[in-house]
Amino acid sequence: MEENNNLPQADVEVVDIQFRPGQKIYFFDPDGVTYVPGDHVIIDTARGAEFGICTAGNHRIPPRDVVAPLRKVIRKANAHDEKTIAENRAREKRAHEVCLQKIADHGLDMQLVSAECAFDGSKILFYFTADERVDFRELVKNLASVFHTRIELRQIGVRDKAKMVGGLGICGRPFCCASFLEDFQPVSIKMAKTQNLSLNPTKISGTCGRLMCCLKYEQDAYEDLIRTSPKMDSFVDTPEGRGTVVEIDLLRQRVKVRMEENPETVSVFANADIAVLRSGKAKKNDPPIPADLAPISGGGKRVRKPEEEDKLTLEPIRFRYSTEAVVEEPAEEESAPEEVSETEESPKSGRSRRRRKSKPSGEPKTEAPKPEQKKEPKEKKEPKREPKEPKEPKEQKEKAPKEGAEGESKPRRRPNHRRRKPKAQGEGQQ
Repeated sequence: MEENNNLPQADVEVVDIQFRPGQKIYFFDPDGVTYVPGDHVIIDTARGAEFGICTAGNHRIPPRDVVAPLRKVIRKANAHDEKTIAENRAREKRAHEVCLQKIADHGLDMQLVSAECAFDGSKILFYFTADERVDFRELVKNLASVFHTRIELRQIGVRDKAKMVGGLGICGRPFCCASFLEDFQPVSIKMAKTQNLSLNPTKISGTCGRLMCCLKYEQDAYEDLIRTSPKMDSFVDTPEGRGTVVEIDLLRQRVKVRMEENPETVSVFANADIAVLRSGKAKKNDPPIPADLAPISGGGKRVRKPEEEDKLTLEPIRFRYSTEAVVEEPAEEESAPEEVSETEESPKSGRSRRRRKSKPSGEPKTEAPKPEQKKEPKEKKEPKREPKEPKEPKEQKEKAPKEGAEGESKPRRRPNHRRRKPKAQGEGQQ
């Protein structure tokens, strides 16, 4: 059983039947008979046998589109059936006139729309509209005494009335509900706002007094366009600068922007050429938009300040020497380490320094201190090469406090007079 349920079901063969022009179309089982659009048929319904018109011949539909139970077409209408239908139409016209008179006699607040007589004549159905609930019990009794059959009154809405009666819309075409619409779809005033239509009721309402059904046709397209468009009063960045959106053209995907620097200027840009910095109108708690936030007009980077540009221009001005001096500088720097190496080898490095200062270089005075600064750190490295030499001063430091205790010398003069320590010992002994 489970395997049979998983198998795909075959399509169902049906025909489209309509009871009256402008009414809803229903599917019926042709029961193996081929029908052509326009054929008059007798069909089986919940109210018994009814007369209908074929709007579409035999065709197949998926099983999910079939509303169970699928009733069958009994047969094609014959001459006797056509005569019965003609009599019923005349009876309906008379019933409509009698019902209008009875409504006026009872003073009921209701509007009669139409009267329908069953195919077998067992019932007459009256459709009416009313703003409030109506007590029509006495009306039913009077109509039953006149027609000697079952009477049924059914209240409908104004949109159903327009579908049954028909007419021309403000566009000049027949009503959509009376021509091709099968079911009524909900329409709200929000759709008119979304489509930037005038909220004047006379312009967006149909003949029935309700909002026009055609507002629903383009609603999905407008919703898709709104997703890709900025909101009103949004702060955006454009190729010409930043500004505020003052108007939106959804269908053309364009916006009008009032520039921030020139409020009197209003420019038009495509939605693809702008970047939204703030969506919608600014709120009290919204943080301010940085002045350097301009991904389109400013490339998304901060504009360089003039101070930074001045620094770049002043860099080549640092070399205020003549061209000859600039060329001779590297030669001196190369010779400097060679001289230092010579002095390092010689024990008397102080004499070599004095000789360098006395050499006539013929260069400006400003260049003289540069080689000296380079030589000083190298001379300081000399004690690091001979770390074992300063052993004698360490022994003197250890002996100094002992001798000071014996000779009662002042401790403040010891670091400044280290060479006179042996004299201090002799004086203490005397």
